[in-house]
Amino acid sequence: MISENISQLRARIAGCCRACGRDPAGVTLLCVSKTKPCEMILEAYAAAERHFGESYAKEAALKIDTLRAQGLGAGITWHFIGPLQANKTRPVAERFDLVESVDRLRVAQRLSDQRPEGMAPLGVLIEVNIGGEAQKSGCPAGEAQGLADAVAALPRLELRGFMGIARDTPDQEEIRREFMLLRGIYEAARERHPGVSCLSMGMTHDLEIAIACGATEVRVGTAIFGARGKPLA
Repeated sequence: MISENISQLRARIAGCCRACGRDPAGVTLLCVSKTKPCEMILEAYAAAERHFGESYAKEAALKIDTLRAQGLGAGITWHFIGPLQANKTRPVAERFDLVESVDRLRVAQRLSDQRPEGMAPLGVLIEVNIGGEAQKSGCPAGEAQGLADAVAALPRLELRGFMGIARDTPDQEEIRREFMLLRGIYEAARERHPGVSCLSMGMTHDLEIAIACGATEVRVGTAIFGARGKPLA
C-alpha cells in the first residue's frame, strides 16, 4: 500500500511539474514519518524514498537509533520538521541531517553548540510564519533575513533555505500569496548566501500550488502513510 501511495504521489508531483514547466527532479519528496513505526519507514525506503521528516525529538531519536543499530536505512536524510524547544535540541543536533523549523536565534545557537565536531554541519531551514497566525510557529516574515544571516554565521550550522506552512483555507489565492511571500524571502537570501537551495512548502492538500510557486521540497505524510497517529514515545 505504501509503495502504491508513493507511486501515485510521484505521478501527481510530476504532472504538476509538467503543467508549470518544471523538471520533476527539482522537487524533493519529504516523507513525513512522525508517529509512524520503523516498519512503515522501511516500506517507503524500499520504494526508493530517502528523505524522512520527524517532529518529536524523543520518538525520532528512538527510531533513528533503532534503524542504525540494526544496520538499516543507509542513506536516509533525516529532517526535523516540528517545533523545537531550546532545552530539547541535543538529540536533534546529534542525529539529524537537517532542521527545518529554526525560528529563533537561541535555538540555532544551541544546535550549533551541540552538533558533534565529527559530523558534517547541520543543515538549517528558517521557518517563517507566512500567514502571520498567532497559533503557528515560525519567525515573522520581516525578521527572516536577519535570522538567516545570523544562522549562516554559526560555526556548526549550514543555512540551506526556508520553510513555511500556508494557512488552512479554501482560498487558493491566499495560499498562493503566502507561498510567493516565502519565495521572495528565499530569492533575496540566495543573493547573499549561495548555499541556499531549499524552499520547503506544500503538503498533501496544497502541494500543486506550492510547486507552481517554486517549491523545491514538499512535505507529505497522510497521502503516504495514512492518518496521523499519536507520538510513539
